[in-house]
Amino acid sequence: MKNNNLLAGLLSLTLLVVFLVIWQALTTTTVHDAGTVTLSNEQVGALSEKGMSQDDIDAYAKQGLTFDQIDQIAGLGLSLEEIDAAGGIQSFGFTTGGAAEEAETGFPSPMLVWREASEQIFDPFYDRGPNDKGIGIQLQYSLARVLTGFVLAIIVAVPLGFLVGMSPLWSAAINPYVQVLKPISPLAWLPVALYLIKDAEQASVFVIFICSIWPMLINTAFGVANVKPDWLNIAKTLELSKLQTAYRVILPAAAPTILTGMRISIGIAWLVIVAAEMVIGGVGVGYFVWNEWNGLNLASMIFAIVVIGIVGLMLDLALGQALRVIEYKE
Repeated sequence: MKNNNLLAGLLSLTLLVVFLVIWQALTTTTVHDAGTVTLSNEQVGALSEKGMSQDDIDAYAKQGLTFDQIDQIAGLGLSLEEIDAAGGIQSFGFTTGGAAEEAETGFPSPMLVWREASEQIFDPFYDRGPNDKGIGIQLQYSLARVLTGFVLAIIVAVPLGFLVGMSPLWSAAINPYVQVLKPISPLAWLPVALYLIKDAEQASVFVIFICSIWPMLINTAFGVANVKPDWLNIAKTLELSKLQTAYRVILPAAAPTILTGMRISIGIAWLVIVAAEMVIGGVGVGYFVWNEWNGLNLASMIFAIVVIGIVGLMLDLALGQALRVIEYKE
């Protein structure tokens, strides 16, 4: 067993390395040196009329700037020396030779994503304003919303699941509503919640609640309904009340199934909060992804996507570990 786990870990690491190598190869481009641009006499004359010296014209042409670019620089009324003192032509928004900048404007490489990630990891809680907060602050808000909605779903789903699982009458009465409401996308509830609650924070919690409740309700009802009849007969023999039977017999027997429903729900909740935060804005890891996309900071956006996956994995592992603790073998 240990050997299998070790081999699986090595294989997983190998696949990750192969993926990163391919990613790096596909996102690495050859940087070409900008060639000298040849200007016609008419173009040189037009630039000279705007007050640009011949030396400056030649220098810009050697850097690979086109006539249109040099013409825009001439309109600034600044000499090459003054522009260099101000930070160079790049600081004014001009690039040299087009192809020379190709490597900086494409999809980010793993190294570029890592540089962005290192800045966020070593200072995750910085706060420079409404639209510039560290990934740690974004995660705090998202996890708070998820856990609040998740706990509320537990409070409703588990008791209701017991009722449905223990009573065929209630099961037949509630099942049609579950089957109608379960397929509705959680985000379809967001406009309704925003209209009724009129608070984006509470509306996002409601969306988490509504998407978390169905897996827990269904799994709880299934676990309760499938408790072995022999165990229920023993409870009757001991003259336990229905409440005592539910707490001392049914709950321990159905606990693994209930926790499996919770494990499914937390995964769905974490998935939904990212999409909900893209819609409602504010602070949160979903809004962080959307905000970085709007700013075309693709490296930071990819880092946030990786963080979302890692946090989702940790939530699943936590409930998976709890499931292993309460599992029993007959």
